[in-house]
Amino acid sequence: LDEDDPNNPATIADNVGDNVGDIAGMGADLFGSFAESTCAALVIAAASVEGSHDTLSDAGWDALLFPVVISAAGVIICILCSFVATHISPVRKEEDIEWVLKVQMVLTAVIMLPVIYILATVLLPAEFRLEGVRLVHGVPAKIVGTPFKAFVCATMGCVGGLIIGLVTEYFTSHTYTPTRELATACKSGTAVNIIFGMALGYKSCIIPVFVLSSAIFVSFQLCDLYGIALAALGMLATLACGLTIDGFGPISDNAGGIAEMAEFNPEVRRT
Repeated sequence: LDEDDPNNPATIADNVGDNVGDIAGMGADLFGSFAESTCAALVIAAASVEGSHDTLSDAGWDALLFPVVISAAGVIICILCSFVATHISPVRKEEDIEWVLKVQMVLTAVIMLPVIYILATVLLPAEFRLEGVRLVHGVPAKIVGTPFKAFVCATMGCVGGLIIGLVTEYFTSHTYTPTRELATACKSGTAVNIIFGMALGYKSCIIPVFVLSSAIFVSFQLCDLYGIALAALGMLATLACGLTIDGFGPISDNAGGIAEMAEFNPEVRRT
């Protein structure tokens, strides 16, 4: 039986699994990461430095709420960039879907960079002090931050997230060589399929590991834990766009499955 054949009782379970796992589960998990990263940055920003009066708390609410403003700006930019796929460059045929979604993802990250710089310049003081977790002569280091340092930290996360997304697409999309080679390897037998698949999986992790480690190292050197929190926010700022792209697969798959279960004309599924 076909996957979405009306006589296949597993079809309903497949559609429910797509909704529960790929839509509700993934969305709730990423929203939790988004909220936790924002709260972590707020807590670190509010931490006072003993004997100093140049903290973010002293600078006022504008400086304290800088992480929240990044999150809010990301949501707005993702909404505006969604018009790329609906009005500016609407999808006319199936082959255009992947390209339009990729353009939307890249455009969202690119627009976020100048927005983060402007927000950092406007909201943060010229210099602010943070209490670091690294020790200098047995005492916590006093970190001096600037709007540019905060911008670099958030940029490391935003650009890093984009690179990881593009690498993931390269290793998982049928458009590119790795997936095609894996499909060809399947013809040689199960053992070759497993070995080739594991090797490809290990290979796909190389660039993301270096990107994440670089973002963590640079952000920590510039603004300590606050820098890492800003990098996480920069990476999650385009979350709405990423969730839209991730949700396209299971939603379209469910729509096609329902059309086939209802025994509609095959043209309905292709549409």
